[in-house]
Parts: sequence; C-alpha cells; structure tokens
Amino acid sequence: MENRPSRRLLTVERAQYITPNMIRITFAGDELNGIATDRAGGNCKILLPDEGQSREDFAQQLEDGPKPVIRTYTVRSFRENPLEMDVDFVAHGDSGPAARWASRAKPGDFCGFAGPSLPKLTKFYADYYLIAADMTALPVACATLEAMPDDAKGIAVFEILSEADKQPIKAPAGIEIHWLVSPDPHLPSPLQEDFIRSLSLPNGTIQTCIAGESSVIRALRIYLVNEKQIPKEDAYISGYWKIGLIEDEHQIEKRNE
Repeated sequence: MENRPSRRLLTVERAQYITPNMIRITFAGDELNGIATDRAGGNCKILLPDEGQSREDFAQQLEDGPKPVIRTYTVRSFRENPLEMDVDFVAHGDSGPAARWASRAKPGDFCGFAGPSLPKLTKFYADYYLIAADMTALPVACATLEAMPDDAKGIAVFEILSEADKQPIKAPAGIEIHWLVSPDPHLPSPLQEDFIRSLSLPNGTIQTCIAGESSVIRALRIYLVNEKQIPKEDAYISGYWKIGLIEDEHQIEKRNE
C-alpha cells in the first residue's frame, strides 16, 4: 500500500475564476516539494482554517487537533518550473465551507493539504474511451483526457451550469467532446444518462472515467457495467456528491452501501 504523505500547509499564489462557476486556486512555494509530479487527477484533501485564524494557530491545529473541516478535491495540474499546483473549486457561493474559502482566497492565504492519491486512470490500453463528468468532476475528467495517448479515440460528455462554463481541454484529436447545460444542480439531471444511452458504443475494450452526482452515477453504472457489460476493472465510475447531503454524510452513505 502506498504511503500517504503527511499534512502540509500550502500557500495561495493565485485565485481566479476560470469560468463563471469554477475557481482555480494555484498553490506555490517550498511546501510543494516532495509531492509527486504525476498526480494530476488524483484525490487530495483540503483542510480549511477558520475565518480569521492565523497561519501559526492553524499550523498548530494541524499538529495537535482538533481536526479542521476537510473536503475532498482533485489535483487539476502540477508544474515543476515554477513549482505550482492547481486545484479547481466549483463556485457555490457561501453554501459550503470549501467554496466559501475559495471564493475569498487571495495571494498569501493558506490551507492544509493531504495527498494526493494516484490518478484514477494510470494505464491507457482501450480501443475507446468514455469520459463523463459534471462540474465537480471536471478536474479529474480533464486531467485524464490530458494524460491520454495522442491516438486515443472516444467521447467525453460534460454537464455544466452555463454555456460560459465551457473550458479549453488539451484532449487527443480523436476524443469528441460534448457539453450539456443543466443550470440547476439541486435537481436530478437525466442529461448524461440520456446522452450516453443514445451512443452506439463500438466493439473492443472500453475504458471509462465517469464521476459526479450519485444518482446519475448509479444509473450510468447500471447501464455500462450491468447492461453493456463493461468489465469493472475497465470502469472507473464514482459518485462524488449527492443532492441534499454534505460530503461527510455522503461518505457515510457510500461506506454503508
């Protein structure tokens, strides 16, 4: 089992809205030393300071407790020169602690960090790739596309909150990208399932990287694994959140399933 890196205290270098509903926080500094540079697309934990808390007090809290608020995110990209790491946050206003922190973040601000894990797809061997994500899972989907071999073929479908939330992705030329707009994230959306069921999936090995709201993910897992019989080892399909639940409640529900 891979050793988990210890908690770090990271410093914000830049904070910017890359689309109306997505905030990119760029971390920089010596605190990034030792993080493997091949972890774009891997999970990480963001540990949030209290509003107004000093860096010294928060550093002490990371050492001695109590445990701060923790949320799970994805490393969007990592650069060695200069040493920088990007983490993207969906902008929810003040409705969640991580989005609230990200919306107010400015250079010099700080948070705790643990991880990251390995990316979800580390080997690319398929004849065809199926990528699907909502806004919360765009970072893992985009990182996966950017890591694919140049000759990869397949389709990617992204569900976003507005047309303005489309963002450039360095995907292989053989990946066809579709954007679906669903403006209310509080309502279950059939758009991804309907779109994917309409596809004529080819013969051969299919790898998937699919993540997002749990009810959508459950429906896609039933269709792709049970009905289309894509082998489980080729199918990364994961619920990242659930309508009406905070992350801690969703994680408990997932463990109990």
